[in-house]
Amino acid sequence: MARVFPQAAISSPYMSTERETFTVWMKSLVYQTNGLTVYNSSGEITYRVENYDKSSNEVHIMDLYGNILFTIRKKKLWLFGSWYVYRECGTLSSTEEVKPFVRIKRSSIRDGDWEIRDETNEIFWILRFDPKFAFQIIDIHGDIIAQVKPKQSSNGITLGEDVLTMEVKPRVDHSLVVTLVTVYGLIKGIV
Repeated sequence: MARVFPQAAISSPYMSTERETFTVWMKSLVYQTNGLTVYNSSGEITYRVENYDKSSNEVHIMDLYGNILFTIRKKKLWLFGSWYVYRECGTLSSTEEVKPFVRIKRSSIRDGDWEIRDETNEIFWILRFDPKFAFQIIDIHGDIIAQVKPKQSSNGITLGEDVLTMEVKPRVDHSLVVTLVTVYGLIKGIV
């Protein structure tokens, strides 16, 4: 299986050899539901999340056509939850039958940060920058994998709290980064 972070070979439509910038609108395309919609730099919808029930412990990341790419499940542990991400392969009837592709839990190193472990046990972190919705995803060496921050117009005006810029480093699976943005949105109670 190809790695999803910087060491990955480019064999996926969800990766690029170039740095990519996306716009994340923290709104669903479906009227009166929670979710988010992701647009590429050409303004085309690339990913979407529809969360019909905010109290649900399961959310799906989909491409434009509604194909499920990842399933996120919240696992309640003690006082804090953990988030498990399953890669959809279309052959199993339930993601419970497979190990999670990624696990996200509250970091024990710094308050407000989250630890990410992939299926090979490699560690990454979501580092929070402000109480709203700005953060970076970094690897074990401190290199920035992706960054999310409020989107600004060309003259520096912030476009609103629900419009974000997501910058993804080359050779990084942006569908997984969208999944991590979704988990962070679930943690913050926005998605």
